[in-house]
Amino acid sequence: MLSEVTAVRYVTPLREGGSMPGLVEADDHRLYVLKWSGAAQGRKALIAEVLAGELGRRLGLPVPELVRIDLDPVLARSEPEPQIQDQMRASGGVNLGMAFVSGALNFDPLCFEVDPDLAARVLWFDALIGNVDRSWRNPNLLMATGGLRLIDHGASLIFQHHWAGSAAWPGKPYDASDHALLRSAGDLKAVDEELAALAEKALPAAVASIPEEWLTDEPGFADAQAVRDAYQERLTARLAGPRGWLPTLPGAEEAGSC
Repeated sequence: MLSEVTAVRYVTPLREGGSMPGLVEADDHRLYVLKWSGAAQGRKALIAEVLAGELGRRLGLPVPELVRIDLDPVLARSEPEPQIQDQMRASGGVNLGMAFVSGALNFDPLCFEVDPDLAARVLWFDALIGNVDRSWRNPNLLMATGGLRLIDHGASLIFQHHWAGSAAWPGKPYDASDHALLRSAGDLKAVDEELAALAEKALPAAVASIPEEWLTDEPGFADAQAVRDAYQERLTARLAGPRGWLPTLPGAEEAGSC
């Protein structure tokens, strides 16, 4: 389960990404990047963030800590921009927080080197969750003290947006042609069996981490547990071999320069 904190101070908007997350201080005296439950992307983007992020952390990948943040809409008074005020007022209750990574730089595949084994593990993970938002144009990777950080997984698990047709998703191939770590990745087959076994064991806890509030009233499901079961079933089916969704890495292209 995710740790629970309460936002006590709104610091500033982070003017990147469609949801324009906010930087807040919580009652544990830490800073978090807050993803709004009332943003236009809706709760399913937050579900993908939690399920993918918690699964990645359990695979040993460097995903910043995720928490539940309780937000009192009264904090909107400290934001002068009406559009952001509206988003904050629509996000009372449970939101998603990601531990703020101080001093981090946006990743540039031409400027930073990544260990080939780690790059292969990230690529494998993105293929598993169907992450379409790790391109070299918008890698959603940070470089900080201690190395790489993986952020922003809200565009993954696209099957949840059309449950009626989701049975075909587990076998869908992953297009890695624009992946930010494609040039750096080592042997995917070398990490495949290890990560598949780890993911199978880690999946129930990752699914259980999704806040109950975001699973209620899902059309076509009797209750929140039925929705959890559906996420579990789709990802379990994707993990089952043979894993034809794994991309085939092309020959390394000549790298550019920073």
